[in-house]
Amino acid sequence: MPERTLDAEIDRLYQLPLDEFTAARNALAKNAGPDGAEIRGLTKPPVAAWAVNQVHWRDRSTYDALIKAAQAQRAAHAAVLAGKRADLRSVGRDHEQAIEAAVKSAMDQLSQAGHPATDATKHAIATTLRGLPADTAPGRLDRTLQPGGFEMLAGVPVSERPAGKTPEPVRPAPQAPSRPASQKKEKKTAAELKAIDRAKEAVTAARRVVLAAEHTVKREEFESARATREGERAARALTAAREALEAAQQAVEEAEADEKKAARARDEAERKARTAETALDRARAEADEAQRELTRLNS
Repeated sequence: MPERTLDAEIDRLYQLPLDEFTAARNALAKNAGPDGAEIRGLTKPPVAAWAVNQVHWRDRSTYDALIKAAQAQRAAHAAVLAGKRADLRSVGRDHEQAIEAAVKSAMDQLSQAGHPATDATKHAIATTLRGLPADTAPGRLDRTLQPGGFEMLAGVPVSERPAGKTPEPVRPAPQAPSRPASQKKEKKTAAELKAIDRAKEAVTAARRVVLAAEHTVKREEFESARATREGERAARALTAAREALEAAQQAVEEAEADEKKAARARDEAERKARTAETALDRARAEADEAQRELTRLNS
């Protein structure tokens, strides 16, 4: 199958209703020739990942706005770590607004497809959206994602002074004794430079605190998402157990109904047997009476 056609078919898989994915994937793999093994390896997405995929396929403007906001936020963090200025608050606010819009769109996709929009699913969608952009092709997520922390800034150098090293003050240039005013001015400039250096160090320290706090938030979000996944697994197990219980109860009810039906049939058969036995006794008595009358007449 030509690569372009195969890519289009794979894209179509991730746009299908979730309960049609497996059958469509297997059918595609059967007709994909040497690419069949690769196709069979495609994983059916969980419902949260499927909903995020549908935002990409059915609400592209919202999806693209989210990706743009995420990339802007990462660029701002990278700039801060490199010792440059960046408005983290503004890009963070824009990213949160983009996430809210994408969550709403994903929940709409779930509702239209008839999937239950539980709080656990909504949380999984939100954490997955925070993890975008990912290394998976857009619209083909086969798993939920976790938000990036410092991992998304791996490899970005942090601009800071070595620990324990204090910047040397700028020394004023030697002045001729005949210019005391200039000397006084240079001393004042050196003091100002020291103050500026201290302010820069304070800013750098504050930025580290902010990044550490953000890292903590991301870690807590990760733990929350993991708890959500465990809750979803427990919910699925509970649903399966309930279904098994309902099936067992139905089987018991059917068996009881069959037993009652069999008992009625047995009672009816016994009644008919008694009736037949009575008829047989009567017939035998009549036969004996007829035989006696015949014997009498012949004598």
